[in-house]
Amino acid sequence: MQTYNGSCHCGAVKYTVEMEPVTSAMACNCSICRRAGTLLAFVPSTQFKLDQGQDELVSYKFNKGHIDHNFCKHCGIKSFASGKRPDGTPMNAINVRCLDGVDVGKLDIKHFDGAKV
Repeated sequence: MQTYNGSCHCGAVKYTVEMEPVTSAMACNCSICRRAGTLLAFVPSTQFKLDQGQDELVSYKFNKGHIDHNFCKHCGIKSFASGKRPDGTPMNAINVRCLDGVDVGKLDIKHFDGAKV
């Protein structure tokens, strides 16, 4: 496991996440991910800690409303989302583009057809 620090663009929202070294990410083509350009990795919520900025977050839900797409109300960056896995386990979807020290150009990108879900 490795510890990563993540943040929005302006630094109002900061978090720490414990996860396997980031070597791959998921690119989803659903309406929100396609527009935002997120590259995602998923972790149990027990491995995620919001260090700063709870009051700086705005949540957007769409479709079935199962995922909180959190974004900074100052800079608009969606650095993570919160939801549950199909088995009900709380999870966080981490936008790996917002993690310090991750070179997204070196990642194995896996494509998910979220537009058909």
